[in-house]
Amino acid sequence: MRGFLCRIGTADWHAACEMAQVRAFGIGGCADGGPGVDGKQPVVLLVVEDDREMRSLLCDELWDLGVQIREAEDGDEALQLVLDAHPDLILTDLRMPAGGLDYVSRLRTIAPACPIIVITAFGDSQTKVEVFHRGAAAYFDKPVRMADLKAAIRKLLFNHGGPNGSSAEHAQGETPR
Repeated sequence: MRGFLCRIGTADWHAACEMAQVRAFGIGGCADGGPGVDGKQPVVLLVVEDDREMRSLLCDELWDLGVQIREAEDGDEALQLVLDAHPDLILTDLRMPAGGLDYVSRLRTIAPACPIIVITAFGDSQTKVEVFHRGAAAYFDKPVRMADLKAAIRKLLFNHGGPNGSSAEHAQGETPR
């Protein structure tokens, strides 16, 4: 039901998504602020994507990870949500309003322990190197295979000391050589 509601093309798109999340997880699930993986605060994943359909697709595909999903449509909104929601992982597009490599650096500055996964349709080998240099934990070219993306998210969130756990190795995906 959530996928259907989030794909309607009305002005109430965000409200419909919120209602669908409450309906889907209304009694104690992570989406409504219930207990997370370890019974403490829910794990928060921030999805930053300027294309509404792509953002909806990502949210639809990732909700089954048992995390609370927050959404932002540009870099400015994402930076504000990072300050307000304190996400445990940031999944972000690179090429969008208020985005780019400097945006990744700003994210790293205000959330130094938060893993960042970058996805882009406009990357090249230099972009990959620069994204990792600026602090991203994983990099994916679009179109991204959802199984690979979910594996990277799980690895970063749950296999290295939990949310905000540090890891010296990069998640599955592209890494610099």
